[in-house]
Amino acid sequence: MTDFTMTKDAEGVATITWDVADKSMNVMSFEGLELLNDLVDDALADDAVKGIVITSGKDTFAGGMDLNLLAKMKESAGDDAAKGLFEGTMKMHGLLRKIELAGMDPKTQKGGKPIASAIPGTAVGIGLELPLATHRTFVANNPKARLGLPEILVGIFPGAGGTTRLTRMLGAMGASPFLLEGKLSAPEAAKKAGLIHEVSDDPMADARAWVLSAKDADLVKPWDAKGYKMPGGAPYHPAGFMTFVGAAAMVNGKTQGVYPAAKALLSAVYEGALVPFDTALKIEARWFTNVLLNPSSGAMIRSLFLNKEALEKGAVRPAGIPDQRVKKLGVLGAGLMGAGIALVSAQAGIEVVLIDRDQEAADRGKNYTEKYLEKGMARRKVTQQKADAMLGLITATPDLDALKGCDLIIEAVFEDPAVKAEITAKVEAVIPEDCIFASNTSTLPISELAKASKNQDQFIGIHFFSPVEKMLLVEIIKGANTGDRAVAKALDYVRQIKKTPIVVNDTRFFYANRCIIPYVNEGARMVTEGVEPALIENAAKLVGMPLGPLQLTDETAIDLGAKIARATMAAMGDAYPKSGADDLIFWLEEEGRLGRKANAGFYSYDDKGKRTGLWDGLGEKYPAAEDQPDLTEVQHRLLFSQVLEAVRALEENVLMDIREGDVGAILGWGFAPWSGGPFSWLDIMGAPYAAERCDQLEAKFGERFKCPALLREMAEKGQSFYGRFGPESAKAA
Repeated sequence: MTDFTMTKDAEGVATITWDVADKSMNVMSFEGLELLNDLVDDALADDAVKGIVITSGKDTFAGGMDLNLLAKMKESAGDDAAKGLFEGTMKMHGLLRKIELAGMDPKTQKGGKPIASAIPGTAVGIGLELPLATHRTFVANNPKARLGLPEILVGIFPGAGGTTRLTRMLGAMGASPFLLEGKLSAPEAAKKAGLIHEVSDDPMADARAWVLSAKDADLVKPWDAKGYKMPGGAPYHPAGFMTFVGAAAMVNGKTQGVYPAAKALLSAVYEGALVPFDTALKIEARWFTNVLLNPSSGAMIRSLFLNKEALEKGAVRPAGIPDQRVKKLGVLGAGLMGAGIALVSAQAGIEVVLIDRDQEAADRGKNYTEKYLEKGMARRKVTQQKADAMLGLITATPDLDALKGCDLIIEAVFEDPAVKAEITAKVEAVIPEDCIFASNTSTLPISELAKASKNQDQFIGIHFFSPVEKMLLVEIIKGANTGDRAVAKALDYVRQIKKTPIVVNDTRFFYANRCIIPYVNEGARMVTEGVEPALIENAAKLVGMPLGPLQLTDETAIDLGAKIARATMAAMGDAYPKSGADDLIFWLEEEGRLGRKANAGFYSYDDKGKRTGLWDGLGEKYPAAEDQPDLTEVQHRLLFSQVLEAVRALEENVLMDIREGDVGAILGWGFAPWSGGPFSWLDIMGAPYAAERCDQLEAKFGERFKCPALLREMAEKGQSFYGRFGPESAKAA
């Protein structure tokens, strides 16, 4: 699969070109690693070769590691996966160290062959770790290129020497944004940070010229030179000691201790800084192996890399439907959601007609994009030319005739079936017969809304999350009569605007809201039971939820929660499971405590809208019980309230693919990313334990924790969700 080739010219420069034939971006495979090692050996042994340039045959350099490489490492040592991973990682270290030392005499540090990297575009992961081992990096002057080490974002850390080299290059503090945050930089910013050496209009020519003129001293890396001192100080240096103490506190503060990769990375950096470079590489390899064997890392890689990428590439797209990319989009409603949809669509180069009741309202919606672009220009991330072009794509008007020629309509008007039905009929009288019509509703069943359409097979739900420009997930909802072309249209549009789609069947609250509402309700229930609000909020954060249920309710608006509760009560009648959570929400609404937007909710706020702490009035209305529950019980109530709804959604065929369930949960409402999502979390715990825990929670807190029949069956058979429902690629991960 991987294709490394080498050519030699008359001046003695060997060029090793990385070009994976069946990939849009180079990735490092097991076979590629072997081949690159052999080519480097050949070049170093060839007396006619004066130096080496490593480059790419594509307009990018490399996108990281082929995850099958890790699988082959595990297999290489039989049943001893740890041994296979460690030895495989050390093999990568050996190759990059060979490049770094380049055949020089270990005593005199002379006689080596200069090796440069010519990087035409984006280089991330091992695609940057390889250049870091070369003696000089030349990167194309391409503002769209990105360089960095984003491994931490998918549950691992740079394990091919990137952690050790970057720390020694920049110091622990300087390396931390790249290692602990996965920061990616454009070439000029990367040079300024010290990540690369040169930004070049012709990196290949400049790399060759450097190779031919390099001296012995140019080949010696700082950490191999006599008297090397780590920038910022080593851990035993007073300044370095404070850096590492601060870094440990920062990591714990940000991760709450639930992300194993962050802790392992910091351990590798700290321990590696105490020893010589080659020993530090072994330490890095050990911690890398430790992380790869942690089920959390495997789950994160599967959900945030494999599954997310598969969904974005059309894993659930109906077969046989031709390309449905949107050319002209109509957005009905220029409020917050409609304005956000117009913004992201114009960013993607789509012509947008933004409709509202009058010109003033429509202009306000367009102004949302204008203000967004002004902020971008102030930060020098957007040019005036680009801003003008984007704004030129949006036509703001109350005139429905402007919708003629649209191939997709997204309705984002008031959440009232009658209002939506009226606008649907009016718009369908204007748009082409084959135009797909989508509703952005977050709670109303699509099959019911579709009854107002004369083409129910062309009616679909496209549910955005707020704020549209920041949230990565889009939930696509199939009504009872929605056709495949409408699904393909929605998926192709979401791909155009560079977001991640999931497709679900129609039901009240769909998938995301179906799972998140029980989470916020469980938090409110506990308040009414006398559980300390601070315990509830901190328990959620300590298990990896980005927001506690009370803060999340404030952020989404308490009156919205009250409205949803009333609508659900009306729809379900006697079947509605009324609880103390409803009483609490209705009381807060009556008190005018509507959440962040009112500067009053579960939390108190100052005049600038900053949270100052949980509202004292909660304790007066619902006094804290003398005996407080233990942390794990609170966490399990909060997590099981969500995951059991996910299982029920799968049982009922609302959710058709567990990959969508996991990715949707993490991107849609931030379900504990360390777990890989609700189904991955259940697999980590094991179905037998999960079913047993359901029984315990049901006995103590009620029927809402009743074990779903599917989970019970899987517990009895000893099955896992990915073992039973996952595609082969996801099972292997």
